[in-house]
Amino acid sequence: MVRALALSAALVAATPLIAKEGHEAVTTFTLENGMDVVVVEDHRAPVVQHMVWYRVGSADEPVGTSGIAHFLEHLMFKGTDTLAPGEFSATVAANGGNDNAFTSYDYTAYFQRVAADRLELMMRMEADRMRNLRLSEEDIVTERDVILEERNQRTDNSPRALFGEQMSAAQYLNHGYSVPIIGWRHEMETLDMEDALSFYETHYAPNNAILVVTGDVEPDAVKALAEQYYGVIPANPDLPERVRSQEPPQTAERRLTFKDARLSQPYVQRSYLAPERDPGEQEKAAALFLLAELLGGSTTSYLNEKLQFEQQMVVYAGAFYRGVSLDDTTFDLLVVPAQGVSLQEAEDAMDQAVADFIAEGVNEEDLDRIKMQLRAAQTYARDNVDGIGNRYGRALTSGLTVEDVQAWPDILQAVTGEEIIAAAREVLQPETSVTGWLMKDDEVTQ
Repeated sequence: MVRALALSAALVAATPLIAKEGHEAVTTFTLENGMDVVVVEDHRAPVVQHMVWYRVGSADEPVGTSGIAHFLEHLMFKGTDTLAPGEFSATVAANGGNDNAFTSYDYTAYFQRVAADRLELMMRMEADRMRNLRLSEEDIVTERDVILEERNQRTDNSPRALFGEQMSAAQYLNHGYSVPIIGWRHEMETLDMEDALSFYETHYAPNNAILVVTGDVEPDAVKALAEQYYGVIPANPDLPERVRSQEPPQTAERRLTFKDARLSQPYVQRSYLAPERDPGEQEKAAALFLLAELLGGSTTSYLNEKLQFEQQMVVYAGAFYRGVSLDDTTFDLLVVPAQGVSLQEAEDAMDQAVADFIAEGVNEEDLDRIKMQLRAAQTYARDNVDGIGNRYGRALTSGLTVEDVQAWPDILQAVTGEEIIAAAREVLQPETSVTGWLMKDDEVTQ
C-alpha cells in the first residue's frame, strides 16, 4: 500500500521529541519551503553526519528510463555555478571528512561525515547542488559509461545478482520493485541529458527532501543553518504526488530456473510477498522480523539446526525480511544444499522444516534469547552516528515517522510466539511466492 509521506504531525516548528529511556534525543521541524529536518544529538565526540534524503528512488522512475535515479546520483557530483566537477568531494576530503551517496527503490541519499565545526560548509555545498547542478554532454557520456561498467562488474559478472533480478521480476507483477535499481542495460544505454534534468528538476526540491543531522550539534544551531542555506530554496509547486502502480492479487505460485556456467555453488531461494512496516501499525512487521530471526537468522536458528546439523542436508540456511519499504516487501528463505543433495531434495527439506516450525510453535527460550540480543544491539547502535542517520532516513523516506522508529524496539519486545506463528500462516502462502533454483548447468546435485 502507498503510505502517508509526511513525517508526522510532530513536524511543525522546532518540536523536540522527548526520548524515552534508551532512545536518542530527537528534534524535528519543517522549513517554510516544506523541507523536513531531523536532528539527533550525540555530544560524545566532536563529529557530525549531514544527510539529505530525497523521497524518490528507482521505483519512482518514468517507464523506459530505468536507472535514471542512480544515474542522477552520479551526476550530482559534477559541477554547479560555484563548484567545479569533483570539487565537492575534494573539499570534504580536504576538511578531513568523507562523503558518498546511495540509491534504493524508495530513496536517494547524500551524506558527509565531518568534524562538527564543518557542518555549515557541508550545508552550503549540499544546498548549492540541490538546485544549481550544471551538466555538460561530456558529463552525461562519461557517467553513463561509469554506471554501465558498474552494472557489468556488480550484476552482469555475478550469477547471484542476475538471479536476484529475475526473482524480483517474477515476484512483482505490476510494481516498480520488479526493475533493478541500477536499471536494465538496454535502457541505461539510452539515458540522456533530458532524462537527467527532467528527473532532477521534478524531484530534487526542498519539499521532497529530509535533512537528517546526527552527532555533536545543537538543534537551534542546525535550525538556523538550515533556514540560511536550505530555507531560501523555493519549493517545487508542481511536485507530483508519489503514486505508484500497485500489485494485483497474486494467485499463482511461480517458479524459475537460472543457469550460469560461472556458478560455484547452487542454491534454492523462495520469496513471498509480505507487508511492510506501516506507520502506527508495525506489529505484523515485527512478528515477521522475529520469524526471520527464529527461522534463519543465525547458525543456531531453526532451519540451520534442523537442516544443517541434524539432517546434514544443507551447508547454509537463511531467512530474511526487509520491513523498511514504502510498499509491499518480501519474506525470503534460502538453502544451499550439501554435497550430493539435489536442489529438489533441499527444497523439500526446507518446506518440511518450515511446516514443522509452524506446527510446533515458537520455542519461548529461543524467542527470549533473540529479544535479549536485540536489546543489546539497539544499545550498541546508539554509538554509531552513521547508523543512526541511516535508520531515521530510511524509515522516514519509506513513510514511517520518528515516533515509529522509536517505538520499534518496544514493539519487537512485545511480540508473542502466537503472533509470530499467525504471521507465518498468513504470509507463507504458495500463491504469493516465487521459488528459484540457481544452478550451474542441468545437474541439480553437487
